[in-house]
Amino acid sequence: MEPIIILQLLQSVFLQTDLLNRGPLGSADPIVKGMIPAMFGIIGFAVLLNLFNAVVRKKLVDPDKLKRIMRETKAWQKERMSAFRAKDIEKQAELNKKSAYMSKLNQEMMQMNMRPMMITFVPLMLIFYLVLPPLFSYTVAMSPIPLNVIPGNFFELTCSAEKIDGKICKNVNEVYFWAWYFLGSITFSGIIMKLTKTSMSSD
Repeated sequence: MEPIIILQLLQSVFLQTDLLNRGPLGSADPIVKGMIPAMFGIIGFAVLLNLFNAVVRKKLVDPDKLKRIMRETKAWQKERMSAFRAKDIEKQAELNKKSAYMSKLNQEMMQMNMRPMMITFVPLMLIFYLVLPPLFSYTVAMSPIPLNVIPGNFFELTCSAEKIDGKICKNVNEVYFWAWYFLGSITFSGIIMKLTKTSMSSD
């Protein structure tokens, strides 16, 4: 799994409600009418924002260095796991000597991955809080199944039966507009990173 998906998940936590925490983002009288235009409209924004992120990433991150670090840390972890399974104490001790160096590499890799996010986070928030809510309804798609897989009502992607109020949620399993963006974003992010050669994968 691309680490960018984890970063997008963290970003999406902030997109569930408006700045005043009054409820899901969206409008009762959106400019974009109809579920199908809204679905494609939000997908379009997801693609554009992913392209923006890819451009920023290409400018700020050295892909060759990142892939080298990822290959090196992955190889070390694999070798250490093999030594552990084989109960090779001598090999484990030898590999443990590199722990500090590997921790340093992991920290550097995390900084490289986070740098573009820090640049794109503010524009994303501004677009979501100021531009998109008047354009789209609270819900913009229908899911055949509930997508609320995290317990505790913390990260609800679809309307549950308890949320049906005739205003924000009209039907069970309607997908919130921010959730549709999140799903579209993680769907296209991998494709865009492959095309722009900004993938976080070590392969």
